[in-house]
Amino acid sequence: MTESLTKRFAHKIKTPEELGEVLGPMPRERKAIMCHGVFDVVHPGHVRHLLYAKSKADILITSITADRFIDKGKYRPHVPEDLRAANLAAFEMVDFVVIDPNKTPLENLMLIQPDFFAKGYEYQSGGIHPKTAEEMRVLESFGGQVIFTPGDIVYSSSRLIELEPPEIKYEKLQTVMERDGFSFDDMRATVRAMQGKRVHVVGDTIIDTFTKCAMIGGQTKTPTISVLYEDKIDYVGGAGIVAKHLKAAGAEVVFSTVLGDDALGTFAREDLEEAGVEVRAVTDPTRPTTNKNAIVVGGYRLLKVDTLDNRSISDEVLEALLCGIRDVPTDAIAYCDFRHGIFNRRTIPAFTAARPEGSFSVADSQVASRWGNITEFKGFDLITPNEREARFAMADQDSGVRALSSDLYDTSECKTLILKLGDRGVLTCRSPDHESSDSFLTVDSFVEHVVDAVGAGDALLAYATLVMMITGSAAKATTVGSIAAACEVEQDGNIPVTTEDVLNRIDSIERKMSYE
Repeated sequence: MTESLTKRFAHKIKTPEELGEVLGPMPRERKAIMCHGVFDVVHPGHVRHLLYAKSKADILITSITADRFIDKGKYRPHVPEDLRAANLAAFEMVDFVVIDPNKTPLENLMLIQPDFFAKGYEYQSGGIHPKTAEEMRVLESFGGQVIFTPGDIVYSSSRLIELEPPEIKYEKLQTVMERDGFSFDDMRATVRAMQGKRVHVVGDTIIDTFTKCAMIGGQTKTPTISVLYEDKIDYVGGAGIVAKHLKAAGAEVVFSTVLGDDALGTFAREDLEEAGVEVRAVTDPTRPTTNKNAIVVGGYRLLKVDTLDNRSISDEVLEALLCGIRDVPTDAIAYCDFRHGIFNRRTIPAFTAARPEGSFSVADSQVASRWGNITEFKGFDLITPNEREARFAMADQDSGVRALSSDLYDTSECKTLILKLGDRGVLTCRSPDHESSDSFLTVDSFVEHVVDAVGAGDALLAYATLVMMITGSAAKATTVGSIAAACEVEQDGNIPVTTEDVLNRIDSIERKMSYE
């Protein structure tokens, strides 16, 4: 892995206190000027602004807003603060960079006391903005001065980002690995150490059916589409595929679920047992095995026909599942809620209380089209909702994902939250101190070619759970889980991701990051 920007230019990145000591008190022989901004994407307007500022003093300091204070857009910043600081430090004209730990630059101005504070032309056109006036008063208190750079060219970072978000997944990954102190060899060693870990999966089994057809045409008298049946294939899905991912990763897996007394229930048992999963299923003859049949024509899902019964399990079935949980020795327990009868407000408290003492506990509530709430699973070590589920749980459709994940983290009382953002990757919240820059980390998607986007979250949950059990590292779990998710969506259907798949992808990513 080549040396990253953050390492190469670390000598230029200072704290406000360090800068105050480097510059010394006013008056100075060498004048200092400071610029402040987000600098999420450095564009020509920024460069002109910095060049002009440098022409007015000997030392140019750029101050950037910390990630936690950026609220423009739901997914900003696209570039994390460490990378933004390194990007600016790489400019020859920039002498020092500081990540501002405050919401406004006022405290930094008092600590650093630059001779000049450069503002863009837009901050004086139409009158002085109240915030700028406050900054001017702070500067005047120690003899500093605000200067405005020319406004002949004005660019908007937000507009540029909206056109095309930056593609920096490998740079972001390198930053995460350096900050948390792990390497590709560490990831490989962790993946190989998954063998023999005991995991008990509890949740709804779904049989995902793909009925492949060819288009014949439509009726002339009614809006009826006519297709020709060609083939049908069944996959074990829902909590069942989570169990298969865990087994493929090397874990010893027990799977507790509810099945109907029907052919699909038999298929599920046989398929899981063939994969090496120990199945402890409760048969409920009053309900069918959940089946979701997608009618696929020309590679497109034309229609989905569901056969299911979402009513709550009976007290007898609940007690049978709870007895199984209490009887099975395990290192981790994963509750996979698809809202098909096992988990609901009546049963979740009992399942939560039944978790074996000392086991690592995971909850995932995948409720894309049904009623469910991940916050009902309180006090778990790891939860892995997607953005839609998180917004539903918090009744929040507007906040940025950092604020959303902070609220969900606190409400669910979890230890680690991995928020799945689809093709944007994941955001992990791993600390109740949401003011700390170390509380969050982001990892972009490693998918190169999507074949079937469904199922990424199941692979992520399985591999992230095992990594957390082995290392306790949320950063490593997020990275390996995201790599497993990428492997899953690049194949059609519910195919378990093996350790070989993950190791091969780790090798591929390392080569790309080493520019080989």
